[in-house]
Amino acid sequence: MNTPYTSRRHFLKQAAGLGGAMLASGASLAALNPFAAPRIGVQLYTLRDLMKDDFEGTIEKVAAIGYKEVEFAGYYDRSPDQVRALLDRLGLTSPSVHAGLEGLREDLEGNLDTYARIGHTYVTIPALPGAFGGQIAADAWPKFASEFNTIGKACKARGLKLAYHNHNFEFAPVGNQTALDVLLSQTDPDLVSFELDLAWAYIGGQDPLAWFDRYPGRFAMWHVKDVKGPDVVAKAFKETPREAFRVFGERVSAVGDGDIDFKKIFAAAKKSGMEHYFVENDFPKDALANITASYKSLSTWVPG
Repeated sequence: MNTPYTSRRHFLKQAAGLGGAMLASGASLAALNPFAAPRIGVQLYTLRDLMKDDFEGTIEKVAAIGYKEVEFAGYYDRSPDQVRALLDRLGLTSPSVHAGLEGLREDLEGNLDTYARIGHTYVTIPALPGAFGGQIAADAWPKFASEFNTIGKACKARGLKLAYHNHNFEFAPVGNQTALDVLLSQTDPDLVSFELDLAWAYIGGQDPLAWFDRYPGRFAMWHVKDVKGPDVVAKAFKETPREAFRVFGERVSAVGDGDIDFKKIFAAAKKSGMEHYFVENDFPKDALANITASYKSLSTWVPG
């Protein structure tokens, strides 16, 4: 099975989060904070470098921080039974997995069997082939929407749900709307959901609340990612695209250290249809410290 992510360049220049001492001592933020939200999730792509060396140990540390949900972006050669046993042992669930579209095309039934055995609910396409190279033509978006409906039917037949995760390029104009409008309007809500990456929405010049108003109930999941100066990153993607990911890597931060008003967004969770949310940092300098700081921030003000 293809791993969901193929490649993202590393620009590890973002400031480290807080909380490493807690991990070193074995203390759990969930135990220290009795009001901690029980459903905070994390996208494990954030910890990819650690997971390559110590898959089980890294997920154990994620559970020790207090996270209850994880979203996979590859299983690092572990079998479905091994992954499921680890989750069960640690009291974790994995509501979603990032699954590359190319892999789904190659072996849809085989991949869906793996996802069902592990216990995922959502099969989430993280990006589209050629997207970061600007190779998606305007007339391709309706074709993707149609393909999503087809895959969504197969998922539903297996008790799974299909979802799509955005970056910033889905906010490019397609006629008098955006590419994301095409995907949302031309997919069946019973077959296709969406995972809104909040930081990428801001980088794309969008207000998540406006999307919740336009398409209520369609955003079953969020990526909770903070950025210092999303407008600066947005400018880089427009003016110096070759440098944009470096700029993004320098500015993506632990939740609470950037400029995004998450309290305002979480207040609209019901309208969004949000069921799960996952902390993510694409380019962490210290991944465990980063997700610890993010968990600490979220657990102080997000309801369980």
